[in-house]
Amino acid sequence: MNPRDERRTAQALASEIKDLARKHSGQMRFMEVCGTHTMAIHAAGLKSLFPESVKLVSGPGCPVCVTEKRFIDHAILLAAKYDACVTTFGDLVRVPGSSGSLTTFRSEGGTVRVVYSPLDAVEVAVAQSPRPTVFLGVGFETTIPTVAATLKAALARGVENFYVLPAFKTIHPPLRILAAKDDLHGFLLPGHVSAIIGSDCFSYLVDDFHKPGVIGGFEPLDILLALRDLVSMTVRGTSAIVNDYKRVVRADGNRAARDILYDVFEPADASWRGLGVIPGSGLAFKGPYTRFDAAAHFPVNVPESKDDPRCLCAAILTGSKTPDRCGLFGKECTPEDPVGPCMVSSEGTCAAYYKYGAV
Repeated sequence: MNPRDERRTAQALASEIKDLARKHSGQMRFMEVCGTHTMAIHAAGLKSLFPESVKLVSGPGCPVCVTEKRFIDHAILLAAKYDACVTTFGDLVRVPGSSGSLTTFRSEGGTVRVVYSPLDAVEVAVAQSPRPTVFLGVGFETTIPTVAATLKAALARGVENFYVLPAFKTIHPPLRILAAKDDLHGFLLPGHVSAIIGSDCFSYLVDDFHKPGVIGGFEPLDILLALRDLVSMTVRGTSAIVNDYKRVVRADGNRAARDILYDVFEPADASWRGLGVIPGSGLAFKGPYTRFDAAAHFPVNVPESKDDPRCLCAAILTGSKTPDRCGLFGKECTPEDPVGPCMVSSEGTCAAYYKYGAV
């Protein structure tokens, strides 16, 4: 589709959303679960196309943002005590811990390597042997299968100094909690995660909570189409799970990826920023892969951590607040000097508001 046709289609979808919204007496609040959707919505300026009665709020789909400060503290204490090399994706290096970030730790003499895949971390381990190398395992179902495949490869190669500090999350348990909120009327469901877990598995949103959900892609037209369908169902008083991203997402997802994931990991409780401990929402190692568990292999005493009470990141991740409501936003909290992870991550809501404005 050429740019002119794209603009015409976008204008038509936006007009349809406005026409539908006029048929509804109250406000409609929808949550975009995925941090990539958040960034795409702001980058394209889509919120300016919606009527006042249609509100989009962010959810807990940014893996860096929902990871608690204590995890950063754990990684730093472990690395300092056991002289471990920390490997991580770039988003985590500036996330604040209780006494500084991984960037701070590196400036004080610690070893932190930014990698682009878990397999890169294995190669770092091989080069560092016998020094322990710890990969920080943060992510959802989208990336966890690649970590599982990496652990299978490391086990087969006999790499004995490679470990993973787990903070993995799965999307369904927090969605069940959020779906119970009366002020949320539907969900723009995550496209990347859904490519792994499929579309059929979201049926509980309809069956248990009578809330519509639409799986959308990340181009502006994808998002407008998904919002049109969410508004349409809300106006009609119906609920269904609609897959508007069929070029990527199948009903049953990617079974091979899930088989790899659950061959290495099993469900476990996990703690989420803004939501606390959610039973069965994380993943733990199982079978022969427990040998890669850095938390078990390198015990450290990690004190309880406290977030700055002025930071609204936790409330932003549950759709209760928006960044412009935070007194720190753009003042004491900036991408160069962040107070919370929502300002650090490339998928963070505060980062999106700061870069593109609160339109």
